[in-house]
Amino acid sequence: MNKFKLFYLVLIIPMLVFYSGCSKDDESPIAPPAINEAEVLVKYLEANGDFINTLAPATITAADVRTNQLTPGYKQYIIDTRSQADFENKGHIEGAVRVDFANIISHYTQNNLSTFDKVVLACYSGQTASYATSILRLLGYNNVYVMLFGMSAWNSSVSNSWHTNIGNGYATQLTTDVTQKNPPGDLPALSTGKTDGKDILDARAAAVVSEGFTIATVKASDVFSSPSSYYIVNYWSAADYSTGHIPGAIQYTPKVDLKLDAALKTLPPEKDKKIVIYCYTGTTSAHVAAYLRILGYNAHTLLFGTNSINYDTMPGKKFDPNVDCKEYPFITGP
Repeated sequence: MNKFKLFYLVLIIPMLVFYSGCSKDDESPIAPPAINEAEVLVKYLEANGDFINTLAPATITAADVRTNQLTPGYKQYIIDTRSQADFENKGHIEGAVRVDFANIISHYTQNNLSTFDKVVLACYSGQTASYATSILRLLGYNNVYVMLFGMSAWNSSVSNSWHTNIGNGYATQLTTDVTQKNPPGDLPALSTGKTDGKDILDARAAAVVSEGFTIATVKASDVFSSPSSYYIVNYWSAADYSTGHIPGAIQYTPKVDLKLDAALKTLPPEKDKKIVIYCYTGTTSAHVAAYLRILGYNAHTLLFGTNSINYDTMPGKKFDPNVDCKEYPFITGP
């Protein structure tokens, strides 16, 4: 062999071995495929009770709360989310504990409330408590209930929010025109950094609680002044929808359409698109809004439902002061 060829072989072969060995060591590790957190979360929730599509809303009447209160041995824990001033000065149910909305999850877990027969949440009208009840139920705390119509149902002097929010101001603006759902699209983009359904849920529930309830509300006046600014969900049966609804509202059947394999993906996932859900009283829509916000949707509940829109002609449940306000005793002070 030519001595020059031999020289080059001796020189090149070690270099080839070196670079081939280094190439494997220097390769960047292959990143694991990104997961769709929202899809993982929905599947987890649907596989673990599917609260929104089965039992929601979780309500209890003031009459039943009073009965439980007077039943010896019955373990009922009442949480009042109203302001400290109203709790003390206007009055509250005897034995109730005032808790800030922001602390609703930690208060439940730190006080071992799963040992009670029922944990009842009360607020002014029942809507803040509905929102909180939905969050706690989604977390698996199945003994939690909202007191229907809030303290307005306990005693008219404690809270009269329902009495002043019943009306017919928009009755003539309702329509029977049908608006179709969006075609199915994507779920919202979540970025908790978690991969397990339970871990994602815990992170999202904490985030939604930290936002507060007000951010998830909208008034009828806002919707009617600019209905095209919202994706309006009429959370009624098709039969009730046909009697008249907000212009542009789209009918979603309760406990049916908000499933992953039904019409959940027809909701707009964009953060800048406001979804407003309305029902009869705002109780169910507050439950649903909490669920959708946990999934990442920009969802809102219409305050007081259609009780504030067409009270006299609406279908479904109404707040009747003569029937629903029980005038039960209460106490004042801290």
